[in-house]
Amino acid sequence: MRYSSPFKLLAKVHLLHKYYVDVEQLNVVKEALHVSTPPATATVVCREVEYNRVLDFCKQSVEQDKAGSLYICGCPGTGKSLSIEKVKEDLVDWANESALQAPDLLSLSCTSLSKTSDIFGKILDKIQPRRKANGSISPLQYLQKMSSQKQLSTGGKMTLIIADEMDYLITKDRTVLHDLFMLTTFPFSRFILIGIANAIDLADRFLPKLQSLNCKPAVITYRAYSKDQIISILQQRLEAFPYTVFQPQALELCARKVASASGDMRKALSVCRSAIEMLEGEIRDSIYSLQLPSLKMGLSDQQRGGSCDKLPIQESGVVRVDHVAIALSKAYRSPVVDTIQSLPQHQQIILCSALKLFRGKKKDATIGEVNISYVDVCKSTLIPPVGIMELSSMCRVLGDQGILKVGQAREDKLRRVTLNIDEADITFALQGIRLFRNYLQQL
Repeated sequence: MRYSSPFKLLAKVHLLHKYYVDVEQLNVVKEALHVSTPPATATVVCREVEYNRVLDFCKQSVEQDKAGSLYICGCPGTGKSLSIEKVKEDLVDWANESALQAPDLLSLSCTSLSKTSDIFGKILDKIQPRRKANGSISPLQYLQKMSSQKQLSTGGKMTLIIADEMDYLITKDRTVLHDLFMLTTFPFSRFILIGIANAIDLADRFLPKLQSLNCKPAVITYRAYSKDQIISILQQRLEAFPYTVFQPQALELCARKVASASGDMRKALSVCRSAIEMLEGEIRDSIYSLQLPSLKMGLSDQQRGGSCDKLPIQESGVVRVDHVAIALSKAYRSPVVDTIQSLPQHQQIILCSALKLFRGKKKDATIGEVNISYVDVCKSTLIPPVGIMELSSMCRVLGDQGILKVGQAREDKLRRVTLNIDEADITFALQGIRLFRNYLQQL
């Protein structure tokens, strides 16, 4: 059906307005998914245990008016800094509510120091900002003297020192690191020290010496995020929006791959933002080329009656699995993905079939079961299947490449097959191939 020019113009104007609304919504979501944007929640999702341990340590030190040290370690992107920021806020609120004197807060990144010993000058400046430098005594010596003598101790507020990137303080003799922790052991010390580092084995390397110096800190380790934890955090950031932004399968794919690679939440947020940018580009291209379903396929009777408010646009602007797959392939380019994408078509179908079988608790299947799933995929993609003998032979080839693990049996169809690679690698390797896109979205 042909449209009158005025109605075409009205439809185009409406679609352009819809485009700007959708893009504005996506920009707001991107901002919410930025690593520097704090989550709008009262709790630290998936880090409640670690957060409570740190907060309890600080509360106990303030309550008992007792110095102490804590060492926090974990890989990048595991929630260490986020937890500490929340602890700082809640510690001050708790102290005020409990009629206790909240500690002074000194947060610093050790990488910003010109030399490692400068950290003692930073601490002294926080405690006594107007103190004039005295060439005869170093900042460390003054801090040690002040913490050793009651009359020099402030006797009032304690100071919470948060030293991030503590790995940077490791020198050949580790003197600075040892001296820093020892500041909490002097009889009149007013310091609560929290050291943060990415190296999980750092504690093992310096704790024995600190123990011999009687200043061994408590240790809290932040483990890499699991798939389910990454999904929970992403959902928590998205729950404030009254519209759907991601297909559930898209979030799961992102979480599965990031968890298997590093468990770095920052990487998951980056991948999601990249996927949103792809959707933005897709919407923009569709608007400018006017290839939207509402113009290409015609309007419903209700819409022809004069209502333009319900014109659809790009599946409601939802980030799909293929968007995330491409974003992941840019973030993690692995040899396994390249290998899968270069396989012959029927071997790719076998992997797609195995993926369908192993979604869930099932971890292996017979070649006969793989064949049933394989035929199903072939039917859905309109590709003629090969026989079970040829399929068995292709499974052995995939086994030789280390992609599948194929067991032994008297009959080929009874041989058991197991995936030897991560499921997420298969998903986003094949998701970029149009033939498999729709099928994978249904898994």
